[in-house]
Amino acid sequence: MADADENELLRLAAGVERGSEHPLARAILNAANRRNLALSEVGDFASPSGKGATGTVDGRAVALGNAMLMRELEINTQTLDNAAEAARRNGATAIYVAIDRAIAGVIAIADPVKPSAQAALQALRNDGVRIVMLTGDNLTTANAVAKILGIDEVEAGVLPERKSEVVQRLRGEGRRVAMAGDGVNDAPALAAADVGIAMGGGTDVAIESAGVTLLTGDLMGLVRARQLSKATMRNIRQNLAFAFLYNAAAVPIAAGALYPLFGILLSPMVGAAAMALSSVSVIANALRLSRVKLD
Repeated sequence: MADADENELLRLAAGVERGSEHPLARAILNAANRRNLALSEVGDFASPSGKGATGTVDGRAVALGNAMLMRELEINTQTLDNAAEAARRNGATAIYVAIDRAIAGVIAIADPVKPSAQAALQALRNDGVRIVMLTGDNLTTANAVAKILGIDEVEAGVLPERKSEVVQRLRGEGRRVAMAGDGVNDAPALAAADVGIAMGGGTDVAIESAGVTLLTGDLMGLVRARQLSKATMRNIRQNLAFAFLYNAAAVPIAAGALYPLFGILLSPMVGAAAMALSSVSVIANALRLSRVKLD
């Protein structure tokens, strides 16, 4: 069905994606809704991890996904490979659509690079953070986006289970790894990282797997989180120093260390006041965190 009507192709693809939670599925559904297409129920739905989705819509077998899925289904994509590659060079994800086991079209989905992304990644690099793009997308698409963002290290075409393997490999090299992601496929890697960071608007499983959730999808939130974490750890060390100094000075005096030489004993009232002052100083120092500038 190489000459499939565009709206019909989108309607059938969106019908299958009704059963998926993937961000690309939401993009296809949104496109169908903007065109006011009437979607049918999907049957025999399946979603091979990291490859795409298949199902039956209005009695027609529909498959949409990457080249790997098409090869597994023995569907020849040669007539549309050039169109898919052209979309990838522009930084889009190319999704093949097959209907009744014949290639029917390609859907190109581009996720615009947020204006703050470049500044956020540069701030992280300036802070000594090594940036690695880890994606299930085609290498051509990944390189196009990486070039815009100034990312030198790219691992593309990575299946979900391999994402966690890459994270574990980096940890095995002695690195502390923070993984940021928002999809179902990112969940294993988020759980495997030293710090898993779920982006706002991500899937529930990604949020559950992560240790930190940013309220928005803005990467500047990651920069602010690092700044706040640094300030917090600095404050904790200061508070420990305050508590140690108070106790190091007060405990020997309370035990009578100065009595043999100077006849000085610490009364219970003074001891209680010193203990309260220690707590007040620690709390007052901790309250300074509210004045930390994160921009």
